[in-house]
Amino acid sequence: MREQGRKLIVRAAKRRNRLDRRLGAPPPGVDLADVANKSSYVGSPEHKDAPSFAGQPRPRADASICDQRLNNAADVTLWLKEAIQKRAFGSYWEGLFPRYVWYKAGETVYEGRLINRELGQYKGYPLERNEWPPDIASLYD
Repeated sequence: MREQGRKLIVRAAKRRNRLDRRLGAPPPGVDLADVANKSSYVGSPEHKDAPSFAGQPRPRADASICDQRLNNAADVTLWLKEAIQKRAFGSYWEGLFPRYVWYKAGETVYEGRLINRELGQYKGYPLERNEWPPDIASLYD
């Protein structure tokens, strides 16, 4: 936290432990088709440097910037739904939805993070190769 002029700037703390990005299983009795159907990608202005469906850009200094070619929420929502159907998610769930979901497009893996557990809404961002979940590529061969 630091003061800049009259504004107080608060930054997210650096993660001390690496996020567990291993593929997980859904809770017992979960219908993945239903979960996928209820999920949607809404994006985040924190990962944008131009106006988009997510609103006016408000990029964070520590956040990756989304590729501007990914400017259609419906297309990215299809990626999200496919990833859920392929079981490309972690073991931690919040309500009816997995906290993290991964989609591989070409040589890039995107991580979707649940931001609204009641509505199943996600934001997403690309991962560095060393951050990829083990075995993610095998789901997309």
